[in-house]
Amino acid sequence: MQTAAIAFDRFKPLRDDACESRIVAAKAALGRRAVILGHHYQRADVYKHADLSGDSLGLSRLATKTDAEYIVFCGVHFMAEVADILSKPEQTAILPDMNAGCSMADMANLAKVERVWREIGTVLDADEYVTPITYINSAADLKAFCGEHGGIVCTSSNAQAILDWAFARREKVLFFPDQHLGRWSGYMNGIKPDEMLVWDFDEPLGGLTPEQIRRAKILLWKGHCSVHQMFQAQHILNFRNQYPDGMVIAHPECNFEVCKLSDYVGSTDFILKTLQEAKPGTRWLVGTELNLVNRLAEQLKPEGKVIQFMAPTVCMCSTMARIDPQHLAWTLENLVEGRVVNPIRVPAREAELARAALKRMLEVV
Repeated sequence: MQTAAIAFDRFKPLRDDACESRIVAAKAALGRRAVILGHHYQRADVYKHADLSGDSLGLSRLATKTDAEYIVFCGVHFMAEVADILSKPEQTAILPDMNAGCSMADMANLAKVERVWREIGTVLDADEYVTPITYINSAADLKAFCGEHGGIVCTSSNAQAILDWAFARREKVLFFPDQHLGRWSGYMNGIKPDEMLVWDFDEPLGGLTPEQIRRAKILLWKGHCSVHQMFQAQHILNFRNQYPDGMVIAHPECNFEVCKLSDYVGSTDFILKTLQEAKPGTRWLVGTELNLVNRLAEQLKPEGKVIQFMAPTVCMCSTMARIDPQHLAWTLENLVEGRVVNPIRVPAREAELARAALKRMLEVV
């Protein structure tokens, strides 16, 4: 029997149209035994095959409500981990390409977070005064860290509510890995800018003084999304100069200046709903991932809506784009043959602690 790695070599040279027919055939053969999840940012030639589409947490929750044996997640690694954590014991989460990661999630790892926690502990009692909050865009072991230390998970749609929950329990928050979501959510909750300080994990005490740490309400991890950091305030100013009646909407992973200049700021689902419910004939500048913006532009064109990508350069979630038709065809055909490739299995204790942090979030919102 060939190994999985050798088997994929047969798929590498396949043309996309050849993969198309093989994916369709494999899906038909598997029937309800497999469900394909397509994240909003997924490339079009893969997204088209999704049985369910949405954001990372929403997809995982939807998958658990199916009777599918296999959850094929066309997203990135942390998303498939969440699917494994939340899924039923008899379900198996699969990531078609293990190289489909998230640069933001990779900016915070367990060793760094544990070191930062110890450093905070040299200034004050971290477990007494600080609540760790990890964005859903993080590895399972960081969710487990939050579960173990009385912390919680947040999404881009509920971060403000999660901050309220955290401050009702402890004085401070360590927010990772995305500083921009943390800063915008804190700002919207009335936290002063000088009470939200960036923790540079490459510097002793995060580059802060003990007094700054004691005074801070939110310690923001020095992390960001490689896509959303491309959007700049000047892009919005140029758009408003050209289209004074145009509207601007951005994801809270964008930097603070972009969010402040936007008419609307919200999660991927919020962006989708806002544009779909907008008046016909309106023009929008959108600060989020290119595949989603292009998809919305095509869908809403018949209503006379003009949907424009915020950055002048092409920037998409390149790591998610690693899941191509070749990898999807390879994954599905292996399942047809009774072989599971690239299963995602979070260790039991880690999954238990991560599930606790996720459960806290779901109880809040």
